[in-house]
Amino acid sequence: MKSSEEGWTGGHNPWTVALVVTMATFMEVLDTTIVNVSLPHIAGNLSVTEEQATWVLTSYLVSNAIVLPISGWLATRIGRKRFYMSCVALFTLSSFACGIAPNLGLLIFFRVVQGMGGGGLGPSEQAILADTFPARKRGMAFAVYGMAVVLAPAIGPTLGGFITDHYSWRWVFFINVPVGIASLLLSARIVTDPPHLVEARKKVGPIDGVGLGLIAVGLGTLQYVLDKGQQDDWFTSPAIVAFSTIAAVALVTFVIWEWRQEHPVVEVKLFRSPTFAITNLLMLTLGVSLYGSTVLLPQYVQIWLGWSAQDAGLALSPGACVVIVMLPLVGRLITKFDARWLIAFGFAILAFSLYHMARTIYPGIDFSTAVWLRIYQSCGMAFLFVPINTAMYAGVPPSKNNQVSGIVNLARNMGGSIGIAFVATAIARRAQLHQANLSSHVAGREFFQHVQGFSLALQHAGIGAARATKMATGAIYGQLIKQSQTLAYLDVLFLLAVFSAVMVPLVLLTKKPRPGAGMAH
Repeated sequence: MKSSEEGWTGGHNPWTVALVVTMATFMEVLDTTIVNVSLPHIAGNLSVTEEQATWVLTSYLVSNAIVLPISGWLATRIGRKRFYMSCVALFTLSSFACGIAPNLGLLIFFRVVQGMGGGGLGPSEQAILADTFPARKRGMAFAVYGMAVVLAPAIGPTLGGFITDHYSWRWVFFINVPVGIASLLLSARIVTDPPHLVEARKKVGPIDGVGLGLIAVGLGTLQYVLDKGQQDDWFTSPAIVAFSTIAAVALVTFVIWEWRQEHPVVEVKLFRSPTFAITNLLMLTLGVSLYGSTVLLPQYVQIWLGWSAQDAGLALSPGACVVIVMLPLVGRLITKFDARWLIAFGFAILAFSLYHMARTIYPGIDFSTAVWLRIYQSCGMAFLFVPINTAMYAGVPPSKNNQVSGIVNLARNMGGSIGIAFVATAIARRAQLHQANLSSHVAGREFFQHVQGFSLALQHAGIGAARATKMATGAIYGQLIKQSQTLAYLDVLFLLAVFSAVMVPLVLLTKKPRPGAGMAH
């Protein structure tokens, strides 16, 4: 066995440890997207509306968000291996329970439990990798983790659609069971807690009930606001206003409270380091771009171009393959080059690709073009995930690895929630604006000429004059809606490009690192 300075392997090959813990994380990240396409089937099978069925997603996200930041404290208090295996067991059992749920109420309850189990998997894996590999090799270790986090959301909708169409929505949950059992058996044999964690466990203070309550209320209500905001028309809804106020008060109070605690639930004082604070902002922005664009492109081609869910998923898949191929390369590059330049290069490529997408998408876009647009974007993402994750741990004592992993995973997940909420809201608002602008140019003689020409063509096809006029007017209005929606999507892509571009100079505000050591604090 090796020391914590060199990397703690527990007597096993470090890559074996990495692959074992990645299994459960892949399963959990996959579950966040695989259920989305099954919602209509779940609603129909359980005799509820699709709006009610969305609580299957919201309940998971809320409980997941609450557990993420406190996972580091829990892992230190009860032992990381015990906490990790408890999360795998909870996730697996609740997945089976979701699959056999007879009604929506029980399904939502089991999804809450599933989210609690899933929330601890990603942070635990990252902390295990940080301890298993020495600093100079963490880039390659986090590349393995990155493959799971990037690949799972990309294949989730495609796999979910295939399972739902050919089997039953219940198998979306059942497929987690064999993976979870295998993960438990392998983890029991291979994963061990390093000596520094055993010592840290002895020094953990009493339970900070106030801190736990504040962060649970704050993140739970914030996640609700992000998930339901656009659906409820944001601040015109009394519920959204109330939950937003509660979230703001609870989270601000939480930070003040934790700052003064000797044994905090979340080490908020880590943010005193400018580098740590900035890298968390970089991860948040990556989450916004990754999840926002992953929702945006499939949504456009399905709703407005009429593609199937499977074709939309296939358009994303080559991009995920590019990331998988490039991540090991980036893992090696980070041992030789300044991580800041890799991150700046990644955000520059991401910004350019999103800008190019905003100039390229149009209602007649073909499958090949959509695939290449996603590939360009994926090239930038490959240069971001590993360097940012590696930078998070630079200069942090091994005893704080659990805390760092919880915070960085929260940043990525909240970035995803913000990105999805931003995309949904911005498209709705911009589409209304563009529709009003286009309508003002369609009225008058030119409009009636278009209607008359289209109507005459339909009449020549044997359709009555009244019906032909009605169909012609509807068709032209449909084109107006499609064009206004397309312009809205282009606006959102441009804004995502701007967000990414702003991160390039921000990276340079961090301290210069040594190659192979991430970023210094």
